[in-house]
Amino acid sequence: MHVNDKINVLDDNISGVIVKINSKSVTILCDDGFEMEFEPSQIVVIDNHLAKNAFRSTSAKKVLSEKAEVPKKQIKSIKPKDRIKPAMEVDLHIHQLVPSERGLTAHDKLNIQMDTAKRQVDFAMSKNIQRVVFIHGIGEGVLRAELEYLFRRYDNITYEDADYKKYGRGATMIYIHQSKKPNY
Repeated sequence: MHVNDKINVLDDNISGVIVKINSKSVTILCDDGFEMEFEPSQIVVIDNHLAKNAFRSTSAKKVLSEKAEVPKKQIKSIKPKDRIKPAMEVDLHIHQLVPSERGLTAHDKLNIQMDTAKRQVDFAMSKNIQRVVFIHGIGEGVLRAELEYLFRRYDNITYEDADYKKYGRGATMIYIHQSKKPNY
Protein backbone atom coordinates (compact mmCIF):
# COMPACT_ATOMS: atom_id res chain seq x y z
CA MET A 1 0.00 0.00 0.00
CA HIS A 2 1.51 3.30 -1.15
CA VAL A 3 0.54 6.92 -1.61
CA ASN A 4 -1.42 7.46 -4.88
CA ASP A 5 -2.69 3.87 -4.93
CA LYS A 6 -6.36 3.55 -5.93
CA ILE A 7 -8.45 1.84 -3.25
CA ASN A 8 -11.96 0.68 -2.38
CA VAL A 9 -13.42 0.65 1.13
CA LEU A 10 -14.70 -2.80 2.05
CA ASP A 11 -17.90 -2.01 3.95
CA ASP A 12 -18.91 1.13 2.04
CA ASN A 13 -19.33 2.16 -1.55
CA ILE A 14 -16.32 4.49 -1.30
CA SER A 15 -13.30 4.58 -3.58
CA GLY A 16 -10.43 7.01 -3.92
CA VAL A 17 -6.68 7.54 -3.80
CA ILE A 18 -4.34 7.20 -0.81
CA VAL A 19 -2.88 10.59 0.17
CA LYS A 20 -1.26 9.76 3.53
CA ILE A 21 -0.28 6.60 5.42
CA ASN A 22 0.21 6.50 9.21
CA SER A 23 0.98 3.52 11.41
CA LYS A 24 -2.69 3.13 12.44
CA SER A 25 -4.65 4.80 9.64
CA VAL A 26 -4.72 5.55 5.95
CA THR A 27 -6.04 8.88 4.67
CA ILE A 28 -7.74 8.76 1.31
CA LEU A 29 -9.07 11.37 -1.05
CA CYS A 30 -12.48 10.07 -2.09
CA ASP A 31 -13.76 10.34 -5.64
CA ASP A 32 -16.25 12.86 -4.20
CA GLY A 33 -13.36 15.14 -3.11
CA PHE A 34 -13.46 14.47 0.64
CA GLU A 35 -10.55 13.24 2.75
CA MET A 36 -11.39 10.30 5.04
CA GLU A 37 -9.38 8.08 7.38
CA PHE A 38 -9.68 4.30 7.56
CA GLU A 39 -7.81 1.46 9.18
CA PRO A 40 -5.63 -0.45 6.70
CA SER A 41 -7.81 -3.54 7.20
CA GLN A 42 -10.86 -1.62 5.92
CA ILE A 43 -9.46 -0.85 2.48
CA VAL A 44 -8.36 -2.82 -0.59
CA VAL A 45 -5.81 -1.57 -3.11
CA ILE A 46 -7.19 -1.88 -6.64
CA ASP A 47 -4.51 -0.15 -8.73
CA ASN A 48 -1.09 -1.25 -7.56
CA HIS A 49 1.65 -2.88 -9.69
CA LEU A 50 2.29 -5.49 -6.99
CA ALA A 51 -1.39 -6.27 -6.69
CA LYS A 52 -1.77 -6.60 -10.44
CA ASN A 53 1.23 -8.86 -10.84
CA ALA A 54 1.25 -10.90 -7.65
CA PHE A 55 -2.47 -11.23 -7.00
CA ARG A 56 -3.98 -10.23 -10.33
CA SER A 57 -6.64 -8.41 -8.28
CA THR A 58 -8.27 -11.72 -7.48
CA SER A 59 -7.84 -11.22 -3.75
CA ALA A 60 -9.42 -7.77 -3.99
CA LYS A 61 -12.24 -9.10 -6.13
CA LYS A 62 -12.73 -12.01 -3.76
CA VAL A 63 -12.86 -9.76 -0.70
CA LEU A 64 -15.22 -7.35 -2.41
CA SER A 65 -17.49 -10.16 -3.57
CA GLU A 66 -17.63 -11.54 -0.03
CA LYS A 67 -18.63 -8.12 1.23
CA ALA A 68 -21.21 -7.60 -1.51
CA GLU A 69 -24.75 -7.31 -0.31
CA VAL A 70 -26.67 -10.53 -0.15
CA PRO A 71 -29.97 -10.05 -1.95
CA LYS A 72 -32.88 -9.98 0.46
CA LYS A 73 -35.27 -12.88 0.27
CA GLN A 74 -38.81 -12.16 -0.70
CA ILE A 75 -40.90 -12.44 2.44
CA LYS A 76 -44.47 -13.46 1.95
CA SER A 77 -46.62 -10.91 3.75
CA ILE A 78 -48.87 -12.31 6.41
CA LYS A 79 -52.07 -10.56 7.34
CA PRO A 80 -52.17 -9.41 10.98
CA LYS A 81 -55.10 -11.66 11.82
CA ASP A 82 -53.19 -14.68 10.46
CA ARG A 83 -50.13 -13.97 12.64
CA ILE A 84 -52.00 -14.84 15.80
CA LYS A 85 -52.06 -18.55 16.42
CA PRO A 86 -55.34 -19.91 17.71
CA ALA A 87 -55.58 -20.25 21.45
CA MET A 88 -55.30 -23.65 23.09
CA GLU A 89 -58.61 -24.61 24.72
CA VAL A 90 -58.90 -26.52 27.98
CA ASP A 91 -62.39 -27.63 29.02
CA LEU A 92 -62.46 -27.97 32.81
CA HIS A 93 -66.01 -29.31 33.07
CA ILE A 94 -65.67 -32.33 35.33
CA HIS A 95 -67.50 -34.68 32.95
CA GLN A 96 -64.75 -33.94 30.37
CA LEU A 97 -61.98 -34.88 32.82
CA VAL A 98 -63.17 -38.11 34.46
CA PRO A 99 -65.10 -41.09 33.13
CA SER A 100 -67.52 -41.03 36.09
CA GLU A 101 -68.33 -38.44 38.76
CA ARG A 102 -69.74 -41.10 41.07
CA GLY A 103 -68.23 -40.95 44.54
CA LEU A 104 -66.44 -37.62 44.02
CA THR A 105 -67.02 -34.82 46.49
CA ALA A 106 -67.12 -31.18 45.39
CA HIS A 107 -63.62 -30.81 46.86
CA ASP A 108 -62.34 -33.80 44.85
CA LYS A 109 -63.81 -32.37 41.66
CA LEU A 110 -62.22 -28.98 42.30
CA ASN A 111 -58.83 -30.61 42.95
CA ILE A 112 -59.04 -32.57 39.68
CA GLN A 113 -59.95 -29.43 37.78
CA MET A 114 -57.14 -27.38 39.38
CA ASP A 115 -54.55 -30.13 38.79
CA THR A 116 -55.62 -30.24 35.14
CA ALA A 117 -55.38 -26.46 34.85
CA LYS A 118 -51.89 -26.41 36.42
CA ARG A 119 -50.68 -29.20 34.10
CA GLN A 120 -52.06 -27.39 31.06
CA VAL A 121 -50.39 -24.10 32.04
CA ASP A 122 -47.05 -25.90 32.46
CA PHE A 123 -47.56 -27.68 29.12
CA ALA A 124 -48.36 -24.40 27.35
CA MET A 125 -45.24 -22.79 28.79
CA SER A 126 -43.04 -25.71 27.75
CA LYS A 127 -44.42 -25.59 24.19
CA ASN A 128 -44.28 -21.76 23.91
CA ILE A 129 -48.04 -21.48 23.51
CA GLN A 130 -48.99 -17.87 24.11
CA ARG A 131 -52.73 -18.05 24.70
CA VAL A 132 -54.87 -20.60 26.51
CA VAL A 133 -58.62 -20.50 27.07
CA PHE A 134 -59.86 -22.28 30.19
CA ILE A 135 -63.55 -23.16 29.88
CA HIS A 136 -64.84 -23.34 33.44
CA GLY A 137 -68.53 -22.62 33.11
CA ILE A 138 -70.53 -20.13 35.16
CA GLY A 139 -71.76 -22.06 38.23
CA GLU A 140 -71.11 -20.47 41.62
CA GLY A 141 -67.73 -19.02 40.58
CA VAL A 142 -65.56 -21.17 42.85
CA LEU A 143 -63.52 -22.70 40.02
CA ARG A 144 -63.11 -19.31 38.36
CA ALA A 145 -61.82 -17.77 41.59
CA GLU A 146 -59.37 -20.65 42.11
CA LEU A 147 -58.12 -20.31 38.52
CA GLU A 148 -57.52 -16.59 38.99
CA TYR A 149 -55.58 -17.37 42.19
CA LEU A 150 -53.46 -19.89 40.23
CA PHE A 151 -52.80 -17.42 37.40
CA ARG A 152 -51.74 -14.66 39.83
CA ARG A 153 -48.97 -16.96 41.10
CA TYR A 154 -47.17 -16.52 37.76
CA ASP A 155 -45.38 -13.28 36.92
CA ASN A 156 -45.55 -14.11 33.23
CA ILE A 157 -49.32 -14.67 32.96
CA THR A 158 -52.03 -12.11 32.43
CA TYR A 159 -55.68 -13.11 32.18
CA GLU A 160 -59.05 -11.76 31.15
CA ASP A 161 -62.51 -12.98 30.24
CA ALA A 162 -62.44 -14.97 27.01
CA ASP A 163 -64.41 -13.92 23.91
CA TYR A 164 -68.01 -13.49 25.03
CA LYS A 165 -69.43 -14.30 21.60
CA LYS A 166 -67.71 -17.67 21.52
CA TYR A 167 -67.64 -18.77 25.19
CA GLY A 168 -70.20 -16.65 27.01
CA ARG A 169 -69.22 -15.72 30.57
CA GLY A 170 -67.84 -19.17 31.40
CA ALA A 171 -64.26 -18.95 30.14
CA THR A 172 -61.00 -17.18 30.96
CA MET A 173 -58.21 -16.41 28.48
CA ILE A 174 -54.61 -16.34 29.73
CA TYR A 175 -51.65 -14.79 27.94
CA ILE A 176 -48.28 -16.35 28.64
CA HIS A 177 -45.29 -14.05 28.26
CA GLN A 178 -42.57 -16.66 27.56
CA SER A 179 -39.50 -14.77 28.78
CA LYS A 180 -40.37 -14.98 32.48
CA LYS A 181 -40.47 -17.81 35.01
CA PRO A 182 -43.19 -18.67 37.57
CA ASN A 183 -43.19 -16.68 40.81
CA TYR A 184 -43.39 -19.56 43.28
